[in-house]
Amino acid sequence: MTTGSAVVVGASGQIGRAAVRALARDGWEVRAGSRRGGRDDSWPEEVRSVAVDREDDAALAGLVGDGCDVLLDCVAYGAAHARQLTALADRIGSAVVISSGAVYEDGHGRGFATQDEPGGSPVYPVPLVESQRTVAPGEGEYTAGKVALERALLAVGDRLPVTLLRAGAIHGPHSPLPRELYFVKRVLDGRRVRVLAHGGLSRFHPVHVDNLAELIRLAARRPGSRVLNAGDPKAPTVAEIALAVDAAMDAPPSELVLLDGAPPSPAVGETPWSLPHPMVYDMTAAVRELGYRPVTTYEDSLPGTVAWLTDRIAQQDWQAAFPTMASYYPEENLFGYAAEDTWLAGRDGGRT
Repeated sequence: MTTGSAVVVGASGQIGRAAVRALARDGWEVRAGSRRGGRDDSWPEEVRSVAVDREDDAALAGLVGDGCDVLLDCVAYGAAHARQLTALADRIGSAVVISSGAVYEDGHGRGFATQDEPGGSPVYPVPLVESQRTVAPGEGEYTAGKVALERALLAVGDRLPVTLLRAGAIHGPHSPLPRELYFVKRVLDGRRVRVLAHGGLSRFHPVHVDNLAELIRLAARRPGSRVLNAGDPKAPTVAEIALAVDAAMDAPPSELVLLDGAPPSPAVGETPWSLPHPMVYDMTAAVRELGYRPVTTYEDSLPGTVAWLTDRIAQQDWQAAFPTMASYYPEENLFGYAAEDTWLAGRDGGRT
């Protein structure tokens, strides 16, 4: 006996791959939709792959067909996608939709969109609960579009129960933005020193893709109209992440040079986790609503991520392997070794 029928939109991405696997193992009959209709090697043969353009209303309706018990949308964004799903409400039992923890703003209207402005770094409560205010809905800016999506779907909760998952910094294999590369490549390049701004205490709450898939699996079994944070059981500091990568790669612990305050330059002390103030999610609601228990921790999941990363960059340049990451982080900033060495040499007692 099956659990029911499930449709996954965006199945070939990092989230979709893990979610299809988790749903199929849980007994769901899965139709996995993606632009090219690809498959992941970990999926059971019973998973049906379908090529579909989610921007095409008719194609999406065709993927849903006569109906499904649950629809997972990994790539929904903005009010237009909310209208797409709403138009199919009579054929969908419930939905799970991926949002982002980046939608939050602090009490002074600061959020992810303002963090590069002078004084624009948000100071969030620790931990962040789902009732924390968000940025205003809108179009064109990522976080505003996610809020527009959330509000439009919550407004039709009587017709289409939707669980919106505000994901943290997603990590694990198949990531288009693998933050761990910052430390993995340094180990491979023989770099022994890690210069870390903000005292190495930056915390940007991660969520392993398998923990996110577990939240999806649980939400599919317990439909409702709600917003939930999606995070790992712990938000490690950037210093802890640096040492955890060393351990996962069987490398000696790095020498940590911990700076008070901001990085002296983008190439010195700034990492993909470098926030002046912590961003840590409260996971109480997910436990209460879904019975969520994480299936892994950051440290336990890291060897798999590291193995995948090292294999990818052994085959090609990191910028070719991860073009999305390269668009966010220029080479001279992410791996600005010359600037880092110059800065270290200028310190009293510094060394490369």
